[in-house]
Amino acid sequence: MTVAGYWVELYQSEQRLGGAFFLTRRYVVTALHCLSSLTSPDGRLDVVLTDGSKLAGHVCRRDEDADLALIVIDAAYEVRLPIPRAGVAHRGDDWHSPYRPEATEPALGGKVDGGTAGYPCEGGAVIEALQLTVDQHTGDYSGYSGGPVITGIPDEHESVLVGILLEQVPDRTAAGRAANVLFAATIGEVVRRFDQFHVENLIDVLHPEGSAKGGESTSTAAVESSFDRVREWAERGLLDSSQVSELNFIIAKAAVERHLRGDGR
Repeated sequence: MTVAGYWVELYQSEQRLGGAFFLTRRYVVTALHCLSSLTSPDGRLDVVLTDGSKLAGHVCRRDEDADLALIVIDAAYEVRLPIPRAGVAHRGDDWHSPYRPEATEPALGGKVDGGTAGYPCEGGAVIEALQLTVDQHTGDYSGYSGGPVITGIPDEHESVLVGILLEQVPDRTAAGRAANVLFAATIGEVVRRFDQFHVENLIDVLHPEGSAKGGESTSTAAVESSFDRVREWAERGLLDSSQVSELNFIIAKAAVERHLRGDGR
């Protein structure tokens, strides 16, 4: 399939539901309230990429308390997208979101007001979230829900994925208007909420390239890259010591099994 951006739009038939993004090549994350008009009983929908191509998927998990939803892409589709590395945002960081609900809408960006903090979201749960100031004063940011929050250079190789846009803070000083302050659940919160990302499933996030570059058959570079990713995630506080140990074991075990099979992959 054509390589496109990792941010997507969700549709049921011709009805747009909202924004979302790939956290791995198999799973798409969105804000649950974006799916409020979804009527299919099995949660089936279309995932539309930035190049216009469509993938079939279905909602596999809903976390109403945290206002998060997880969509799995049907096994018939092979997804090869440049997934950005995940990380942690800090106070004063510049942030942006590449997702726009319409081509005429501006891309959002601004400053991270503070580090991660507990936030009581509308779903009822206290989630780990980022408070974001938006430079673009559009008044209503509801169409941007479910989009990714990125820090760093706006490029798939330099960007760091830090959160998912969820809510907008009402403006207390003017009825009918809204403040330019948003809250985003951190990627760490998403990973903790869905067991699909626990340990073995994190391999897809830790090493999204899938195979060695340049047509190399050896898996040495891929294994070393996976170990580096585990170390990086641990340093960023996204993995605890038990997850690090288990992931390193899984990587080593998979490498040994490939060697014994003689496939070098």
